[in-house]
Amino acid sequence: NVRNRIGADIYVKQEYMNPTGSFKDRGTSIMISALKAMGIRELVEDSSGNAGASLSAYAAMSNITAHIFVPESAPAPKIGQIQVYGAITHKIPGTRDATTEAAKIFVRNNQLAYSSHNLSPFFIEGTKIFAHEVFREFGDDIPGDVVIPVGNGSLYLGMWKGLCELKKSKRISRMPRLHFVQTEAVKPLYCAATGEAWDITMVRETKSGGTAVGSPPRRDQVIEVLTKSEGSCVTVSEKELISWQKILASDEGIYAEPTSATALAGAEKLIKSGDIDKTSRMLIPITGSGLKDEQPN
Repeated sequence: NVRNRIGADIYVKQEYMNPTGSFKDRGTSIMISALKAMGIRELVEDSSGNAGASLSAYAAMSNITAHIFVPESAPAPKIGQIQVYGAITHKIPGTRDATTEAAKIFVRNNQLAYSSHNLSPFFIEGTKIFAHEVFREFGDDIPGDVVIPVGNGSLYLGMWKGLCELKKSKRISRMPRLHFVQTEAVKPLYCAATGEAWDITMVRETKSGGTAVGSPPRRDQVIEVLTKSEGSCVTVSEKELISWQKILASDEGIYAEPTSATALAGAEKLIKSGDIDKTSRMLIPITGSGLKDEQPN
């Protein structure tokens, strides 16, 4: 199994059990509730797929019209999920960052609310619950290392916020180290942390759609958390992440999306490099279901 392959005490948290199949429901449920309370009746969001599907579902439930901007290359199952909730879908050619720019232009031209989950403080209030649930399972014996795939960093930042609340209230006595993983194809946060040169023109195609953000707006916040938590970061290849997607399915019966597999591939590297001790208890979120993505080949 996975523990034997990596040689460490690994736990996974199955975030694909959320209503629309990804951790994004944690943030959108809070964000949409807040927007509804503010009287918002029509909004715009850009997404690689999971956040768009989640926001579409909660917007439908709240009788809010949603415009969801997605890359033209987004997996068909994710686009189909967005559409079945009744959202107005805008498919944009090019990179994930081009999708963001198209959404912003649409907002300006139509004077609508730009409800980016990447910028919303309400979204982080939802993702911080991840940390509280981990505490509920482990108590003060919370895993010492958490490895998270990062694009914009909403789960990473939410985890830290939740941990800080737990520490402040003296429910945990120590803070875990928060590590993040990106792909070799799109690695702005890794480069910011290591000092390696990065430019948005260096973005390449990757199967890990959830981490394919060339210019993350909360870059500095992510790096601050990495430093404060004494975490590490690493990049993985396309071959490595697809390999781990298959291993997770064949060894554990968990069909994770490529973005989730990125974290397993990264965890293996961090243990081999010594950044994570083999004797440490480690937690990895399975951020989304493989059923929402293209089948691995």
